[in-house]
Amino acid sequence: MNSKGNQTAVKFFKRKNIEISVQRYLIDALSYMALGLFASLIIGSILNVLGSKLGISFFTDTVWPIAQQMTGPAIAVAVAYGLQAPPLVLFASCLTGAVGGAVGGPVGAFLAGVTGAEFGKMVSKEAKVDIIITPAVTITVGCLVGWLVGPGIHSLMTGLGQLIMYTTELHPIPMGILIAVIMGIILTLPISSAAIGIMLGLGGLAAGAATVGCASQMIGFAVMSYKENGWGGLLAQGLGTSMLQMPNIIKNWRVWIPPILTSAILGPLATVVFKLENIPIGSGMGTSGLVGQIGTITAMEAVGKGGPTLYSAILLLHFVLPALLTLLIAGWMRRRNWIKDNDLKLEL
Repeated sequence: MNSKGNQTAVKFFKRKNIEISVQRYLIDALSYMALGLFASLIIGSILNVLGSKLGISFFTDTVWPIAQQMTGPAIAVAVAYGLQAPPLVLFASCLTGAVGGAVGGPVGAFLAGVTGAEFGKMVSKEAKVDIIITPAVTITVGCLVGWLVGPGIHSLMTGLGQLIMYTTELHPIPMGILIAVIMGIILTLPISSAAIGIMLGLGGLAAGAATVGCASQMIGFAVMSYKENGWGGLLAQGLGTSMLQMPNIIKNWRVWIPPILTSAILGPLATVVFKLENIPIGSGMGTSGLVGQIGTITAMEAVGKGGPTLYSAILLLHFVLPALLTLLIAGWMRRRNWIKDNDLKLEL
Protein backbone atom coordinates (compact mmCIF):
# COMPACT_ATOMS: atom_id res chain seq x y z
CA MET A 1 0.00 0.00 0.00
CA ASN A 2 1.40 3.40 -1.01
CA SER A 3 1.75 6.44 1.24
CA LYS A 4 -1.57 7.92 0.13
CA GLY A 5 -3.32 4.63 0.84
CA ASN A 6 -1.75 4.47 4.28
CA GLN A 7 -2.91 7.97 5.10
CA THR A 8 -6.44 7.12 3.95
CA ALA A 9 -6.50 3.99 6.14
CA VAL A 10 -5.21 5.93 9.15
CA LYS A 11 -7.89 8.58 8.71
CA PHE A 12 -10.59 5.91 8.33
CA PHE A 13 -9.53 4.08 11.50
CA LYS A 14 -9.34 7.35 13.39
CA ARG A 15 -12.82 8.35 12.20
CA LYS A 16 -14.13 4.95 13.30
CA ASN A 17 -12.34 5.14 16.67
CA ILE A 18 -10.33 1.99 15.96
CA GLU A 19 -6.90 1.88 17.54
CA ILE A 20 -4.80 -1.25 17.09
CA SER A 21 -2.65 -1.20 20.22
CA VAL A 22 -1.77 -3.09 23.38
CA GLN A 23 -3.48 -0.37 25.42
CA ARG A 24 -6.77 -0.76 23.55
CA TYR A 25 -7.00 -4.55 23.47
CA LEU A 26 -4.97 -5.97 26.37
CA ILE A 27 -5.72 -3.24 28.89
CA ASP A 28 -8.95 -1.43 28.01
CA ALA A 29 -10.85 -4.36 26.48
CA LEU A 30 -9.58 -6.84 29.08
CA SER A 31 -10.63 -4.50 31.89
CA TYR A 32 -14.15 -4.30 30.50
CA MET A 33 -14.16 -8.06 30.09
CA ALA A 34 -13.60 -8.23 33.84
CA LEU A 35 -16.65 -6.01 34.39
CA GLY A 36 -18.71 -8.34 32.21
CA LEU A 37 -17.46 -11.30 34.22
CA PHE A 38 -18.25 -9.55 37.49
CA ALA A 39 -21.77 -8.63 36.38
CA SER A 40 -22.58 -12.22 35.39
CA LEU A 41 -20.41 -15.16 36.48
CA ILE A 42 -18.86 -13.67 39.61
CA ILE A 43 -22.02 -12.12 41.04
CA GLY A 44 -23.90 -15.29 40.11
CA SER A 45 -21.32 -17.32 42.01
CA ILE A 46 -21.67 -15.12 45.09
CA LEU A 47 -25.46 -15.47 45.01
CA ASN A 48 -25.09 -19.22 44.48
CA VAL A 49 -22.93 -19.52 47.61
CA LEU A 50 -25.39 -17.41 49.60
CA GLY A 51 -28.25 -19.50 48.29
CA SER A 52 -26.61 -22.77 49.26
CA LYS A 53 -25.75 -21.44 52.74
CA LEU A 54 -29.15 -19.88 53.39
CA GLY A 55 -31.30 -22.39 51.55
CA ILE A 56 -32.50 -19.94 48.86
CA SER A 57 -33.24 -22.19 45.90
CA PHE A 58 -34.00 -19.21 43.61
CA PHE A 59 -30.30 -18.30 43.71
CA THR A 60 -28.98 -21.84 43.28
CA ASP A 61 -31.51 -23.29 40.83
CA THR A 62 -32.47 -20.27 38.73
CA VAL A 63 -29.99 -17.39 38.96
CA TRP A 64 -26.75 -19.40 39.01
CA PRO A 65 -27.38 -21.59 35.92
CA ILE A 66 -28.52 -18.56 33.90
CA ALA A 67 -25.56 -16.49 35.12
CA GLN A 68 -23.25 -19.18 33.74
CA GLN A 69 -25.09 -19.27 30.42
CA MET A 70 -25.07 -15.48 30.06
CA THR A 71 -21.37 -14.99 30.84
CA GLY A 72 -20.39 -15.03 27.15
CA PRO A 73 -22.93 -12.36 26.11
CA ALA A 74 -22.03 -10.24 29.15
CA ILE A 75 -18.33 -10.36 28.25
CA ALA A 76 -18.88 -9.43 24.60
CA VAL A 77 -21.27 -6.57 25.40
CA ALA A 78 -18.90 -5.24 28.06
CA VAL A 79 -15.97 -5.39 25.64
CA ALA A 80 -17.98 -3.69 22.87
CA TYR A 81 -18.97 -0.97 25.33
CA GLY A 82 -15.33 -0.54 26.35
CA LEU A 83 -14.38 -0.18 22.68
CA GLN A 84 -17.03 2.56 22.40
CA ALA A 85 -19.12 0.66 19.87
CA PRO A 86 -22.35 2.25 18.53
CA PRO A 87 -25.73 0.88 19.70
CA LEU A 88 -26.37 -1.64 16.90
CA VAL A 89 -22.90 -3.15 17.38
CA LEU A 90 -23.36 -3.21 21.13
CA PHE A 91 -26.67 -5.05 20.96
CA ALA A 92 -25.46 -7.51 18.29
CA SER A 93 -22.54 -8.39 20.55
CA CYS A 94 -24.96 -10.42 22.68
CA LEU A 95 -24.95 -13.04 19.93
CA THR A 96 -21.21 -12.94 19.25
CA GLY A 97 -20.53 -13.48 22.95
CA ALA A 98 -23.04 -16.32 23.16
CA VAL A 99 -21.40 -18.18 20.27
CA GLY A 100 -17.84 -17.41 21.35
CA GLY A 101 -18.58 -18.38 24.94
CA ALA A 102 -20.34 -21.61 23.96
CA VAL A 103 -17.42 -22.95 21.91
CA GLY A 104 -14.42 -21.20 23.46
CA GLY A 105 -15.38 -20.22 26.99
CA PRO A 106 -14.48 -16.74 28.32
CA VAL A 107 -11.56 -16.47 25.88
CA GLY A 108 -13.83 -17.24 22.93
CA ALA A 109 -16.36 -14.67 24.11
CA PHE A 110 -13.61 -12.06 24.47
CA LEU A 111 -12.19 -12.67 20.98
CA ALA A 112 -15.67 -12.71 19.43
CA GLY A 113 -16.58 -9.52 21.27
CA VAL A 114 -13.45 -7.64 20.20
CA THR A 115 -13.46 -8.63 16.52
CA GLY A 116 -17.22 -8.33 16.11
CA ALA A 117 -17.23 -4.87 17.69
CA GLU A 118 -14.31 -3.55 15.65
CA PHE A 119 -15.65 -4.80 12.31
CA GLY A 120 -19.10 -3.56 13.24
CA LYS A 121 -17.66 -0.12 13.94
CA MET A 122 -16.04 -0.14 10.50
CA VAL A 123 -19.33 -0.51 8.64
CA SER A 124 -21.53 1.40 11.07
CA LYS A 125 -23.50 4.17 9.33
CA GLU A 126 -21.68 3.58 6.03
CA ALA A 127 -24.78 2.27 4.24
CA LYS A 128 -28.42 3.35 3.99
CA VAL A 129 -29.53 -0.04 5.32
CA ASP A 130 -27.34 0.36 8.41
CA ILE A 131 -29.90 -1.39 10.60
CA ILE A 132 -29.22 -4.59 8.63
CA ILE A 133 -25.58 -4.26 7.57
CA THR A 134 -24.06 -3.29 10.92
CA PRO A 135 -25.49 -6.08 13.11
CA ALA A 136 -25.02 -8.61 10.28
CA VAL A 137 -21.31 -7.82 9.95
CA THR A 138 -20.85 -7.70 13.74
CA ILE A 139 -22.51 -11.07 14.24
CA THR A 140 -20.93 -12.81 11.24
CA VAL A 141 -17.34 -11.73 11.91
CA GLY A 142 -17.55 -12.05 15.69
CA CYS A 143 -19.21 -15.47 15.63
CA LEU A 144 -16.79 -16.79 13.00
CA VAL A 145 -13.75 -15.70 14.99
CA GLY A 146 -15.19 -17.04 18.24
CA TRP A 147 -16.11 -20.33 16.56
CA LEU A 148 -12.84 -20.82 14.65
CA VAL A 149 -10.20 -19.35 16.96
CA GLY A 150 -11.85 -19.44 20.39
CA PRO A 151 -11.55 -23.20 21.10
CA GLY A 152 -7.83 -23.28 20.24
CA ILE A 153 -6.95 -20.25 22.36
CA HIS A 154 -9.16 -21.54 25.17
CA SER A 155 -7.37 -24.90 25.11
CA LEU A 156 -4.01 -23.13 25.11
CA MET A 157 -4.96 -20.97 28.11
CA THR A 158 -6.46 -23.82 30.13
CA GLY A 159 -3.46 -26.01 29.27
CA LEU A 160 -1.16 -23.31 30.58
CA GLY A 161 -3.32 -23.04 33.70
CA GLN A 162 -3.11 -26.80 34.25
CA LEU A 163 0.67 -26.67 33.86
CA ILE A 164 0.87 -23.88 36.46
CA MET A 165 -1.33 -25.84 38.87
CA TYR A 166 0.64 -29.06 38.34
CA THR A 167 3.96 -27.27 38.85
CA THR A 168 2.64 -25.66 42.01
CA GLU A 169 1.74 -29.06 43.43
CA LEU A 170 5.27 -30.30 42.69
CA HIS A 171 7.14 -27.17 43.83
CA PRO A 172 4.84 -25.29 46.22
CA ILE A 173 7.46 -22.93 47.70
CA PRO A 174 8.99 -21.31 44.58
CA MET A 175 5.68 -21.42 42.71
CA GLY A 176 3.87 -19.98 45.71
CA ILE A 177 6.25 -17.02 45.64
CA LEU A 178 6.11 -16.62 41.86
CA ILE A 179 2.33 -16.84 41.48
CA ALA A 180 1.56 -14.60 44.44
CA VAL A 181 3.96 -11.90 43.25
CA ILE A 182 2.94 -12.01 39.57
CA MET A 183 -0.82 -12.10 40.15
CA GLY A 184 -0.53 -9.38 42.78
CA ILE A 185 1.37 -7.15 40.37
CA ILE A 186 -1.14 -7.84 37.59
CA LEU A 187 -4.00 -6.91 39.94
CA THR A 188 -2.46 -3.50 40.62
CA LEU A 189 -1.53 -2.90 36.98
CA PRO A 190 -4.33 -1.73 34.63
CA ILE A 191 -4.84 -5.37 33.57
CA SER A 192 -7.55 -7.65 34.88
CA SER A 193 -6.13 -10.38 37.12
CA ALA A 194 -9.69 -11.70 37.53
CA ALA A 195 -10.04 -12.20 33.77
CA ILE A 196 -6.62 -13.86 33.57
CA GLY A 197 -7.41 -16.23 36.45
CA ILE A 198 -10.68 -17.26 34.81
CA MET A 199 -9.17 -17.62 31.32
CA LEU A 200 -6.41 -19.83 32.75
CA GLY A 201 -8.95 -21.85 34.73
CA LEU A 202 -6.68 -21.37 37.73
CA GLY A 203 -7.66 -23.52 40.70
CA GLY A 204 -6.19 -25.48 43.60
CA LEU A 205 -3.06 -24.35 45.44
CA ALA A 206 -2.03 -22.06 42.56
CA ALA A 207 -5.29 -20.14 42.88
CA GLY A 208 -4.82 -19.99 46.64
CA ALA A 209 -1.39 -18.39 46.19
CA ALA A 210 -2.78 -16.00 43.58
CA THR A 211 -5.50 -14.87 45.98
CA VAL A 212 -2.98 -14.22 48.75
CA GLY A 213 -0.81 -12.22 46.36
CA CYS A 214 -3.75 -10.09 45.26
CA ALA A 215 -4.93 -9.62 48.85
CA SER A 216 -1.43 -8.52 49.86
CA GLN A 217 -1.55 -5.75 47.26
CA MET A 218 -5.03 -4.55 48.17
CA ILE A 219 -4.80 -4.75 51.96
CA GLY A 220 -1.17 -3.68 51.87
CA PHE A 221 -1.78 -0.47 49.95
CA ALA A 222 -4.94 0.18 51.97
CA VAL A 223 -3.20 0.13 55.34
CA MET A 224 0.10 1.72 54.33
CA SER A 225 -1.74 4.69 52.80
CA TYR A 226 -4.25 5.11 55.65
CA LYS A 227 -2.32 8.13 56.94
CA GLU A 228 -2.88 9.96 53.63
CA ASN A 229 -6.30 8.62 52.60
CA GLY A 230 -8.20 7.71 55.79
CA TRP A 231 -11.16 5.35 55.88
CA GLY A 232 -12.28 6.20 52.36
CA GLY A 233 -8.96 5.10 50.92
CA LEU A 234 -8.84 2.06 53.17
CA LEU A 235 -12.18 0.76 51.87
CA ALA A 236 -11.61 1.85 48.26
CA GLN A 237 -8.37 -0.13 48.06
CA GLY A 238 -9.03 -2.90 50.57
CA LEU A 239 -12.39 -3.93 49.13
CA GLY A 240 -12.12 -2.25 45.73
CA THR A 241 -8.80 -2.22 43.90
CA SER A 242 -5.16 -1.34 44.48
CA MET A 243 -5.06 -0.13 40.87
CA LEU A 244 -5.89 3.30 42.31
CA GLN A 245 -2.22 3.56 43.34
CA MET A 246 -0.80 3.26 39.81
CA PRO A 247 -0.24 7.04 39.38
CA ASN A 248 1.69 7.08 42.67
CA ILE A 249 3.71 4.00 41.66
CA ILE A 250 4.73 5.79 38.47
CA LYS A 251 5.88 8.80 40.53
CA ASN A 252 7.79 6.68 43.08
CA TRP A 253 8.16 2.99 42.25
CA ARG A 254 9.47 2.24 45.73
CA VAL A 255 5.95 2.41 47.18
CA TRP A 256 5.28 -0.89 45.39
CA ILE A 257 8.02 -2.75 47.28
CA PRO A 258 6.16 -3.46 50.58
CA PRO A 259 3.10 -5.17 49.00
CA ILE A 260 5.29 -7.14 46.60
CA LEU A 261 7.56 -8.41 49.37
CA THR A 262 4.50 -9.27 51.43
CA SER A 263 3.13 -11.32 48.50
CA ALA A 264 6.44 -13.17 48.22
CA ILE A 265 6.45 -14.00 51.93
CA LEU A 266 2.82 -15.11 52.19
CA GLY A 267 2.58 -17.05 48.92
CA PRO A 268 4.49 -20.09 50.22
CA LEU A 269 2.62 -19.93 53.52
CA ALA A 270 -0.58 -20.40 51.52
CA THR A 271 0.75 -23.32 49.47
CA VAL A 272 2.84 -25.17 52.08
CA VAL A 273 1.59 -24.36 55.58
CA PHE A 274 -2.11 -23.59 55.22
CA LYS A 275 -2.61 -25.28 51.82
CA LEU A 276 -5.33 -22.81 50.83
CA GLU A 277 -7.08 -23.46 47.54
CA ASN A 278 -9.46 -21.38 45.43
CA ILE A 279 -11.60 -21.57 42.32
CA PRO A 280 -10.90 -19.66 39.08
CA ILE A 281 -13.56 -17.05 39.82
CA GLY A 282 -11.87 -16.03 43.05
CA SER A 283 -8.22 -16.57 42.12
CA GLY A 284 -7.54 -13.08 40.79
CA MET A 285 -9.96 -11.09 42.93
CA GLY A 286 -8.02 -10.72 46.18
CA THR A 287 -10.33 -9.06 48.70
CA SER A 288 -12.40 -7.18 46.10
CA GLY A 289 -16.01 -7.58 47.19
CA LEU A 290 -14.76 -10.52 49.31
CA VAL A 291 -15.00 -12.67 46.16
CA GLY A 292 -11.59 -14.22 46.81
CA GLN A 293 -12.67 -15.26 50.29
CA ILE A 294 -15.98 -16.70 49.08
CA GLY A 295 -14.10 -18.64 46.40
CA THR A 296 -11.64 -19.96 48.97
CA ILE A 297 -14.46 -21.19 51.19
CA THR A 298 -16.14 -22.84 48.20
CA ALA A 299 -12.95 -24.61 47.10
CA MET A 300 -11.92 -25.75 50.58
CA GLU A 301 -15.37 -27.01 51.57
CA ALA A 302 -15.46 -29.01 48.34
CA VAL A 303 -12.47 -31.02 49.61
CA GLY A 304 -13.85 -31.28 53.15
CA LYS A 305 -11.65 -28.61 54.76
CA GLY A 306 -14.19 -26.05 55.95
CA GLY A 307 -15.02 -24.81 59.43
CA PRO A 308 -13.45 -22.41 61.95
CA THR A 309 -9.86 -23.38 61.06
CA LEU A 310 -10.44 -22.33 57.46
CA TYR A 311 -11.97 -19.00 58.47
CA SER A 312 -9.01 -18.32 60.76
CA ALA A 313 -6.57 -19.08 57.94
CA ILE A 314 -8.42 -16.76 55.57
CA LEU A 315 -8.49 -13.97 58.15
CA LEU A 316 -4.78 -14.41 58.82
CA LEU A 317 -3.44 -14.74 55.25
CA HIS A 318 -5.86 -12.44 53.43
CA PHE A 319 -6.16 -9.62 55.97
CA VAL A 320 -4.05 -9.65 59.15
CA LEU A 321 -0.62 -10.67 57.84
CA PRO A 322 -0.82 -8.57 54.65
CA ALA A 323 -1.59 -5.54 56.83
CA LEU A 324 1.11 -6.21 59.43
CA LEU A 325 3.92 -7.18 57.07
CA THR A 326 3.27 -4.29 54.67
CA LEU A 327 3.18 -1.81 57.54
CA LEU A 328 6.47 -3.15 58.91
CA ILE A 329 8.24 -2.97 55.55
CA ALA A 330 6.72 0.41 54.67
CA GLY A 331 7.63 1.80 58.11
CA TRP A 332 11.26 0.74 57.61
CA MET A 333 11.27 2.41 54.19
CA ARG A 334 9.65 5.59 55.51
CA ARG A 335 12.37 5.92 58.14
CA ARG A 336 14.93 5.85 55.33
CA ASN A 337 12.94 8.44 53.40
CA TRP A 338 12.36 6.03 50.49
CA ILE A 339 8.64 6.58 50.96
CA LYS A 340 7.69 10.15 51.84
CA ASP A 341 4.52 11.77 53.17
CA ASN A 342 1.80 12.02 50.51
CA ASP A 343 3.58 9.57 48.17
CA LEU A 344 0.45 7.40 48.52
CA LYS A 345 -2.13 10.18 48.43
CA LEU A 346 -5.22 9.39 46.33
CA GLU A 347 -7.58 11.85 44.66
CA LEU A 348 -10.81 10.35 46.03
